[in-house]
Amino acid sequence: MKTLDSYNFSGKRALIRVDFNVPLNSKFEITDDTRMKATLPTISKILKDGGSCVLMSHLGRPKGGPEDKYSLKHLVGPLSIMLGVSVKFADDCIGDSAKEMADSLQPGEVLLLENLRFYKEEEKGDVAFAEKLSKLGDVYVNDAFGTAHRAHASTAVIAQFFTDKVCGYVMQAELDNAQRVLDNADRPFTAIMGGAKISDKILIIEKLLDSVDNLIIGGGMSYTFTKAQGGNIGKSLLEADKQELALELLEKAKAKGVQVYLPVDNVISDGFSNDANRQIVATGEIPDDWEGLDIGPETIALFSDVLSKSKTILWNGPMGVFEFPNFAIGTNAIADVVVKATEDNGAFSLIGGGDSASAVNNAGYGDRVSYVSTGGGALLEYMEGKVLPGVAALD
Repeated sequence: MKTLDSYNFSGKRALIRVDFNVPLNSKFEITDDTRMKATLPTISKILKDGGSCVLMSHLGRPKGGPEDKYSLKHLVGPLSIMLGVSVKFADDCIGDSAKEMADSLQPGEVLLLENLRFYKEEEKGDVAFAEKLSKLGDVYVNDAFGTAHRAHASTAVIAQFFTDKVCGYVMQAELDNAQRVLDNADRPFTAIMGGAKISDKILIIEKLLDSVDNLIIGGGMSYTFTKAQGGNIGKSLLEADKQELALELLEKAKAKGVQVYLPVDNVISDGFSNDANRQIVATGEIPDDWEGLDIGPETIALFSDVLSKSKTILWNGPMGVFEFPNFAIGTNAIADVVVKATEDNGAFSLIGGGDSASAVNNAGYGDRVSYVSTGGGALLEYMEGKVLPGVAALD
């Protein structure tokens, strides 16, 4: 795999797959620019070499054609400020106008293409569409790790039309950090798994049981474990058909000598809103009309003790409904202790994208952990041992 530092882009036009799938508010203002900032070093390196950049990305989930709210034109201003370059914009990602703008690019210039997903061919991995995109650059650079697990036209299929295929800095860092956790983890190694569903995390949990010393389980998925062990969970989130699986995972962990930590108390609510009544109860003792929305103080103390002694930490998934401030206390507390373990104890901490990354970044901790992944789904699939089409295409 060619890396960015091993390639000189002087006089080259780089066609770069970036992940600019950023959240926008009702005024089309970016509310989290983490993914855009992550790609800046890759773009800057190419420009510094004397190359030019054609950037392609998707944004949101448009339904069958162009939609103004999903147009990448909303990113042109902020991106120009970030790069210190007046970014040009093509109102299409293929066609004559996009080709003419790409062909006329001078060294040091940047062109942003319109949303790839305005064409259904992108997600279908259409070869003809990929070939049209490939005409816009001399060298292909993939820096969109967050979409590397999808065999889309711009992430995997397009590579066959290039002799020179290069791995961007984001992609390289994601792979290096994931590999470090998988192959070279310092002990004790603790994985924190949260989020709503066990079904989303079965494969990664089973894979991690071969390498971790401790497994912490929180968030919505923990209630299925509690129910499976005979506890009362009220109206809490439950995957009824996964209770047997939950018990099997606990048995596998025990057989492999992995210590599993589940919540010992929960913050519960009589309604799914920030302002609902709440109280703290022991795990497994939730009244019928109440639901668990966060881990309680005793659980925070238990999890914190384990994490403070850990040398490698992988975290994927929040501890509760962190979108509600009153039920974000557990998630924020875990973020705090992961930062302390990193800064005070020299632990290596990898935050596994998605909601975990949002929680850490929202708390202002993004630069105080070892690495925050930009690709939740892609990272999990890579760590599960699956081949990522976007990575394989660069080999």
